Amino acid sequence: MDCPCPTKLFLFLLSWIATLFSIKNHGPVNMVTTTNVGLNYGLLGDNLPSPSEVINLYKSIGITKIRIFDPNTEVLNALRGHHEIELTVGVKDQDLAALAASEEAVNGWFATNIEPYLADVNITSITVGNEVIPGPIGPQVLPVMQSLTNLVKSKSLPISVSTVVAMSNLGQSYPPSAGMFTPQAREQLVPVLKFLSQARTPILVNIYPYFAYASDPVSISIDYATFNARNAVVEDGAMQYTNMFDAIFDAFVWAMEKEGVKDVSMVVSETGWPSAGNGNFTTPEIAAMYNGNFVKHVRSGKGTPKRPNCSIDGFIFATFNENEKPAGTEQHFGLYEPIDMRPVYKLF
Repeated sequence: MDCPCPTKLFLFLLSWIATLFSIKNHGPVNMVTTTNVGLNYGLLGDNLPSPSEVINLYKSIGITKIRIFDPNTEVLNALRGHHEIELTVGVKDQDLAALAASEEAVNGWFATNIEPYLADVNITSITVGNEVIPGPIGPQVLPVMQSLTNLVKSKSLPISVSTVVAMSNLGQSYPPSAGMFTPQAREQLVPVLKFLSQARTPILVNIYPYFAYASDPVSISIDYATFNARNAVVEDGAMQYTNMFDAIFDAFVWAMEKEGVKDVSMVVSETGWPSAGNGNFTTPEIAAMYNGNFVKHVRSGKGTPKRPNCSIDGFIFATFNENEKPAGTEQHFGLYEPIDMRPVYKLF
């Protein structure tokens, strides 16, 4: 079995259960032509449009999946009634310690941040921590995931619970079949992966070929980094790679398999390319090329060489350029300028 497709089918059915529940209780959902790609909705800016304006933007470009990094009340209220938009909500990293120490605290967090919106916001996923594994608060992730999963199950809610991890968990990634976790990742991440396997829930991963390319543009070609290579650049046994995204994705799959985890699917919680901040490496043209080709990859329904029968499911980072993020490329991953919501470049 090259891919945990039963997991994807299970999650697909959960999504439709949530949608049908909304239709039954709130009338028909207005169906639009969708992109099959989600967007991250970050809020680290002092000039961002109102959440209601942002929701209207998403609807106008056919976005039906968004991810927010914490349960922001204004965003959640703006989403009321928009059942066609599936929402992934993050638990703040700074909340993990208190939640890991007390199941009662988890119940309180859920009662405050999730339960009041269940009737008219289509919350499909909760992520516990953002790139905190591996790290000092990494061990707090699993107990919170376990408590939230038990809570969601006890209420028979079609909400998955997972965490978001970066590729820093990989100690080795080239060639992809050599993919292996670091010792700290094995200690902190593998128990999480085994729990996700039991829960039939995907792991969320952030994949950024940009950073690899920017750190070594001599060895890595821009075409390979942006899905533009016509021929195989990396040959790994019988597997041929024409783009770096697939190679990174599969390195993580191989690393999971080396730990005995073969049935956990992966959702790409973040990928993208900055349009400014690092000279000729970061132009609107290159960013448009990368993100446009990522969208094509998702729409094609094709998987990776390691998991060819499982289509890619993912979110682009990010909706807006955010001026309160660290100076440099971090402020320029957005598809839109915040002041007037003008596209930085044409994508949707």
